[in-house]
Amino acid sequence: MKIVDLKLTVVGVPRHTGFVNKHVIIELFTDEGVTGFGEMSDFSHLPRYAPDVNDLANVLKSILVGKNPFDISLINKELLGNFPEAMYYYEKGNFIRSGVDAALYDLCSKSLNISVADMIGGRNHEKIKVCFPIFRHRFMEEVEENIEVVRKRLSQGFDTFRLYVGKNVDADEAFLAGVKSEFGSKVKIKSLDFSHLLDWKQALQATKRLSKYDFELVESPAFANDFDGLHHFRMRTDYPVSEHVWSFRQQYEMIKRDSVDIFNVSPVFIGGITSAKKAAETAAVAGKSVLIGTTQELSIGTAAMAHLGSTLTNLNYTSDPTGPELYVGDIVKEGVKYEDGYLIVPDRSKVGLGMEIDWEKVEKYKVDDLSWGEVSVHQLQDRTAQTKA
Repeated sequence: MKIVDLKLTVVGVPRHTGFVNKHVIIELFTDEGVTGFGEMSDFSHLPRYAPDVNDLANVLKSILVGKNPFDISLINKELLGNFPEAMYYYEKGNFIRSGVDAALYDLCSKSLNISVADMIGGRNHEKIKVCFPIFRHRFMEEVEENIEVVRKRLSQGFDTFRLYVGKNVDADEAFLAGVKSEFGSKVKIKSLDFSHLLDWKQALQATKRLSKYDFELVESPAFANDFDGLHHFRMRTDYPVSEHVWSFRQQYEMIKRDSVDIFNVSPVFIGGITSAKKAAETAAVAGKSVLIGTTQELSIGTAAMAHLGSTLTNLNYTSDPTGPELYVGDIVKEGVKYEDGYLIVPDRSKVGLGMEIDWEKVEKYKVDDLSWGEVSVHQLQDRTAQTKA
């Protein structure tokens, strides 16, 4: 079997907040008629630059066309040469490699009539505990809005939340106090996520201040790539410390300095299922746990995470992929499922990633490019009305 062509399609899907996030759907076509799909997720994540899609398609064609899709390691090596490991996890080369890698696994698994999870090692889990994000408070007025998010999502079965902190610690504390007062033990706070916003000393002060409230762990409590700072923080707190993995060099430095307890592993941030699996296994060798991170993917990207997570033996903490719940729509016929705060791994009977593209939805959300020119919800609504007409 050979790859004979590929296609990239950009979609802009609004979040419930109204902000439109852009994603790239990749299709890999073969001479045997099997097609693989992947998702380059959330190109609207910072920083605010993006590749030209036509140029990107031509580069990927030069790498992929003519290749046997089962040569996943060889293809990943060539992709890495063109889209190097990131110095920071928001860099887009990893996003690109992640989408291609997922499409390769989807394609190969379909040709074997098995699921991706079975192809990459088999299942240890049929469902993965996940948390819903509470985005960072800037103003005190946002506290009640976020408590309302907790009310709504708790009614839908999400009982665990991840709180982005550090911009307005007064508001962070007010939120935690409000949650404790209203919900008590019904709601759990998985983590305080500082997202490299503060240096380790400031993050430690904030953590001590908020420690009167229950939370499980602390994430990214130092500037990016400050491995010594992470170690200093970890040695001064009783909470487990988590950090994203966006390159193997960075993971090596964190292991060398014993900087973390938990590696936050996400295909999109490290460049695909292949690299994420390797990072999780590296963590296991070092005696560390992992959780599955997120950039807020659609269902194809989230399904890739579910398949990956199902195979891991050191997935010991609540994970993050609830992206599809943040959007008003999706581009598949039947999206990933959540039950009682768990992400359900697609059933073995669904080959590949287990997702089927809905081309009417793709047409509804399709946009021209990845530019940061604003795509409004109203524009997408107008297009939907025209399509129905």
